[in-house]
Amino acid sequence: MTFTEFFMNNGGLIFAALGMGLAILLPGIGSAKGVGMVGEAASGLMAEEPEKFGQTLIVQLLPASQGLYGFVIAIMTLTRLTPAMTLQEGLFILVACLPMAIVGYPSAIAQARISVNGIALIAKDSEQMTKTIIYTVMVETYALLAFVSSLIILNAVSF
Repeated sequence: MTFTEFFMNNGGLIFAALGMGLAILLPGIGSAKGVGMVGEAASGLMAEEPEKFGQTLIVQLLPASQGLYGFVIAIMTLTRLTPAMTLQEGLFILVACLPMAIVGYPSAIAQARISVNGIALIAKDSEQMTKTIIYTVMVETYALLAFVSSLIILNAVSF
């Protein structure tokens, strides 16, 4: 079997799997980096004020959501994969995964940057935690829009 024949027979599955991989990989990397950034900032505060652990843990978890959203999109994509998938179906699924894949990484990093600054704010005044969460959740809005967009596109056409 030549490469062209292989691609024509399996191209749909290849593109769909690529979309699935991107949806889980990019937001997952962004979330992992983001949670790590916030954890570094929080651990410095823990050395001085260990009683603020609960507050900082909540702030640290916020950049993790993009990785979870990407995971859900990947699982939903997995349920759509079939060995006989056409090239058109595979490309459609790839495109459906792109909003989450593309927005997930930078939004997790942006959310982490705000969270790191929030840790500094909590260090000075723990009463400011709610404001920190509000600032961080504003970035979450765009990750949610990407997640919902990917969901809508994935469910727009049945094959």
